[in-house]
Amino acid sequence: MQVCANHPYKFMRFTPSSKFLGFSNRFHTLIAPSSSPTSKFSSSIVATMSTVSTQNDTFVHTTHQPLQIAKRLEKFQTTIFTQMSSLASKHGAINLGQGFPNFDGPEFVKEAAIQAIRDGKNQYARGYGVPDLNIAIAERFKKDTGLLVDPEKEVTVTSGCTEAIAATMLGLINPGDEVILFAPFYDSYEATLSMAGAKVKCITLRPPDFAVPIEELKSSVSKNTRAILINTPHNPTGKMFTREELNCIASLCIENDILVFADEVYDKLAFDMEHISMASLPGMFERTVTMNSLGKTFSLTGWKIGWAIAPPHLSWGVRQAHAFLTFATAHPFQCAAAVALRAPDSYYVDLKEDYLAKRAILVEGLKAVGFKVFPSSGTYFVVVDHTPFGLENDVAFCEYLVKEVGVVAIPTSVFYLNPEEGKNLVRFTFCKDEETIRSAVERMKEKLKK
Repeated sequence: MQVCANHPYKFMRFTPSSKFLGFSNRFHTLIAPSSSPTSKFSSSIVATMSTVSTQNDTFVHTTHQPLQIAKRLEKFQTTIFTQMSSLASKHGAINLGQGFPNFDGPEFVKEAAIQAIRDGKNQYARGYGVPDLNIAIAERFKKDTGLLVDPEKEVTVTSGCTEAIAATMLGLINPGDEVILFAPFYDSYEATLSMAGAKVKCITLRPPDFAVPIEELKSSVSKNTRAILINTPHNPTGKMFTREELNCIASLCIENDILVFADEVYDKLAFDMEHISMASLPGMFERTVTMNSLGKTFSLTGWKIGWAIAPPHLSWGVRQAHAFLTFATAHPFQCAAAVALRAPDSYYVDLKEDYLAKRAILVEGLKAVGFKVFPSSGTYFVVVDHTPFGLENDVAFCEYLVKEVGVVAIPTSVFYLNPEEGKNLVRFTFCKDEETIRSAVERMKEKLKK
C-alpha cells in the first residue's frame, strides 16, 4: 500500500494484486491533481482552498467538508473516458481509448453551421427540434428502415445520444421498474437508470462471438420488466445483433408487453453484416425508442446533436424529460445537422471504406503484437484479451500500457455490473488517422513484452 505524497488529497493507492474494487482509485491517483475525487472517497475530508483578494491583502480560507452526492449516484465514478484521456495527456501517450476522432468532420457540414450562425440562428431552438432537422431525421430513418415517421410527433432532438438515453430512461421508467441490459454496456446506461430508480438486470455477452444467451434472457423476464436496452452495433465489443437474435428479443417483448430502448449510434459503421433497426421488425415500432446521433457518423462528437424516434405515446415521456434536462439543443448545429443527414450515399460509402482500412491496420497490428483479437463487425472499437502479457487484470494492464508503452486503451471491466467478468479484456479504438494507429502499434511492438 502506498500514499501518493504529491496528491493534494493524499488518497491511498493500491497495488495490482488488490481486490478489484477500486479501478477508479488507481486512475485518480495517476491523473491527480487534475481530476476531482470520486464518490469512492465520500468519507474523505477534502481541503477546499478559496482566495479572497483586497487592495492591500490576500486572505486564504480553508474549509473542510465531506464530499456531497445523492445516494443513487454514490457508486459511480468520474467516467473512465475522462480518466483515460487525462492519462494520455499526462504521459504523452497515443490515445486509442476514448472514441472521438482525431480528425475533423466534413467541410460542407462545418460551413453549414457557420452560415447558420451568420444567419442569426443563435437563440433557443424549438424544444423538440428545429423543424428542418426533424424532417431530415425522418427522411433518413425512412431511407434506412422503410418506416415512415411523423417528424412533428415522433422525432425529438436532444443534446447528443447521451441525453436521448437519459430522457428516455427518466421519461419512461418508474422507480422499481426492471430494465434488462446486455453487458458489457456503455456506462451511462446504468448511471441513468440509477437516477430513474430502476432495478437493473444484466445479461452477459461472452467472447468470442458475444452471442445473446436467449434462454438466460427469457428466464430474466418478470412481471416487473419494463424495458430491454440494446446497443447495435455494440460498444464496446463491436458485435452486431443478428436478425435471429433481434427476432427472439422482439417476440419476447411482444409476448410480455416490454419496451425496447435501441441505441443505434454506430448504425453507419456496420461492416460485416447489415444493420437492422429493432423498430423495423414486425410489431416493434409501437414499443421501441430508437436513439441516435450525428457525432459518430460525421466525426463531430463535440456538437452533441442526438435524437430519439418513437411513437407519440412514448415520445410524450421522452419530451417531458428532455424539456427539463436541456430544453433545447444548440440551434446552429441543428441547422447544420439537417444538411449533414442529407449527404449523398457516396458519403456513407466512403466513410465505411475509410474505417474498414483503419480497422484492418489496428486488427492486424494487435495480432502481430500478440493479443487475442475478437471480431469487430461494427462500431470503431476492437476488444482484445490482454492476458498473454501477464498482468493480473485489465486495470493493471491499461496502467502499464499508458505509463510504460505510451498507448491508451480502455479497461472493459467498467462496462460490467460485475467487474470480474471483464478483467481479461481491453478496448482499443480505430477512429484515428492511419498514422496514429500505426504509431501506436509500433510502440506496442517495441515495448510490450510477453
